[in-house]
Amino acid sequence: MAKKGQYIYEYKHPAVTADTVVFGYDGKELKVLLIKRGEEKEAGTSAYVGEWALPGGFMDVDKDKTIAHTAARELKEETGLKLSVKDFKEVGTFSDIDRDPRERVITVAHYALVKLAEVQADTDADKAEWFALDEVPKLAFDHNKILQVASKHLRRDIHFEPVGFDLLPGIFTMPQLQNLYESILGVTFDRRNFANKMKRYNILAEVDDGTPRRGTRTPIRYGFDKKNYDRLKESGFQLEF
Repeated sequence: MAKKGQYIYEYKHPAVTADTVVFGYDGKELKVLLIKRGEEKEAGTSAYVGEWALPGGFMDVDKDKTIAHTAARELKEETGLKLSVKDFKEVGTFSDIDRDPRERVITVAHYALVKLAEVQADTDADKAEWFALDEVPKLAFDHNKILQVASKHLRRDIHFEPVGFDLLPGIFTMPQLQNLYESILGVTFDRRNFANKMKRYNILAEVDDGTPRRGTRTPIRYGFDKKNYDRLKESGFQLEF
């Protein structure tokens, strides 16, 4: 632990924060997790109190090994979600001089994918809620910009990463999978063409979970074949739509 007055430099130093765009999927649309900012009990400062923002906060220079550890710690403290540092994908650094009214703050933004879960606000957050992307209000700081950048990264990564593993339940239907991809990419696919293409990639496995089928009205249920997906990915495979 640093002692008071230990850090003495000729020049001022900026503070560093981590902010995270957490995406979830409710079976119909993509959602993002937001927190309503409260009084900052530990810092003794206030900024955008009562406004919605992305989960995040200041790096603990004595304890956080990396900025991803900061993101994980702050997310757990503010929403109750516990993720591994490997679940955070870095999307960029935001350093505009006036982005934070308290002091000069540089933030490293991430995104994470989670199965939709109940969240509970804590520490500096008064509330934590899931919002549909088209219902996101004006956010504190430059968080609307960060959300836009993270969404762009997700749309790009969907071609190279098995996002369905993180967002869908273990067993799902083809319409659920198609709707997920449509929600992320903002497009509409032909149902038959989408199904045929996904089957050709050989990354889905039919699952017999005991649900009785009544002709073609009961959709086939699937699970991801992660082993096969990883093998194809190593060979340079990518999803094309």
